[in-house]
Amino acid sequence: MTIRYHPDLIQGSDEWLAARCGMLTASEMKLILTPTLKPAKNDKERAHLYELLAQRITRYVEPHYVSDDMLRGQDDEATALDIYAEHYAPIHDMGFITNDKWGFQIGYSPDALVGDVGLVEVKSRRQKFQIETFLIHVTDGTIPPEYMLQIQTGLMVSERKWCDLVSYSAGLPMAVIRVHSDTAIHAMIVAAATEFERRLSDAHTAYLAAVAQSNAIPTERVAREIIV
Repeated sequence: MTIRYHPDLIQGSDEWLAARCGMLTASEMKLILTPTLKPAKNDKERAHLYELLAQRITRYVEPHYVSDDMLRGQDDEATALDIYAEHYAPIHDMGFITNDKWGFQIGYSPDALVGDVGLVEVKSRRQKFQIETFLIHVTDGTIPPEYMLQIQTGLMVSERKWCDLVSYSAGLPMAVIRVHSDTAIHAMIVAAATEFERRLSDAHTAYLAAVAQSNAIPTERVAREIIV
C-alpha cells in the first residue's frame, strides 16, 4: 500500500497534468459509476476508457476547453478557502494524492487538507444552486449527489476521515457540509475501478494487435500554436 503526497504540484500545471496522465481520478469517477453506484455502461464511460488508454499510450494529455464557469471557479475557490481558513480551521495546500493499494493507482486533487484527518472540497455555484443547497442539503445534512463520488473517492484515496464540502456563491452565505468516509461506497468504487482497469488492459492489448495487423504507419505529434 502506498499513499503518495505531491504538495509541490500546482493544479492545472503541465507537471500536474503529467502526474495524472492515464490515471483514473476522483473527479472522473462519475464517468464509470452512476449516481446509484452501478457501473456505467454508456458512451461517456467508453469515451473515458479510450481517453485514458490514449494517454497511457502517448503519455500526452490533450488540452481541454476552459469555460467562463471554470475561470470563475478558480477565483471563487481561492476566496472560499480564505474564508474557510479564517472561520473554520487552518488549511494546507496539496496538489495531488495517489494511492495504489488496489493494484492500480487512483488519484485525487484536494482543494486543501485540514490537520491529519480532514479534506476541503470547494464548489463554485451559480446562485440558484446555492439557494437550493441551503433549502435542501444544509437542512438535511446531505450534499448534492453530483459531488458524492468525487468526495468519497478522495476520502478513499487519502484515507482521511472527513471532507468539508464548501459551497460558495459570491453575494450569498457560504455553506459548509461535512461528509464522513463511507467504506460501503468505497467498496463499490473499488469494484467498478477494478473492472474498468481490466477493460483498459484488454483494450490496450487489442489496440496493439490491431496496429500490428494493419501495418499502420507511425506519425509524429506536431506542436501547434493555439490562437485565442
